[in-house]
Amino acid sequence: MLEGRETGPPFHWGTNMRLTALVLAGLLLAGCSNWQPAAPQEDEEPVSFLTGKPGGIKLSDLGDLNKSDSGALPVNAILWRASLEITGLLPIADVDTFGGTIITDWYSLPDKPDERIKLTVFVVDRELRSDAIRVTVHVQTRDGTDGSWGSSFRDEAFARRLEDLILNRAREIRAESLTDIAE
Repeated sequence: MLEGRETGPPFHWGTNMRLTALVLAGLLLAGCSNWQPAAPQEDEEPVSFLTGKPGGIKLSDLGDLNKSDSGALPVNAILWRASLEITGLLPIADVDTFGGTIITDWYSLPDKPDERIKLTVFVVDRELRSDAIRVTVHVQTRDGTDGSWGSSFRDEAFARRLEDLILNRAREIRAESLTDIAE
């Protein structure tokens, strides 16, 4: 032993290292308490999430499309119901409630087996108005020589009649709902 020096308990590296690690961890946590992540920088224009090129919509914006405060349909419910009732007479191929689209399958009338039609109905607004519904009628005719279906054309007059039918049915549904409320 060395003379003139005071001897204490033996030095233990394990205890002092644990104490040092705890002090450093405490300082690290105290230093991080005011840390805030950097705000994401907004691009000048949205970048498509499919292609990565400018000009598209951001993935985060998909939830904001046609957002409704009431949690209702993104289209007019009365027009939607009337459209389903009118087109329900034909076999339905696709229904998109979010987009307001109804597409029927090709259908031939029994008295016109060489002609078939396909409807596409668009409910484009939340208001019950005449311009909130659009119908496209595609018509195909069968070729007499080989029995294949020829190119299609649009029947604008029949489409307008279907739009009128849907609007009339929507008015009836609305009138029924108003009389139910009044009673």
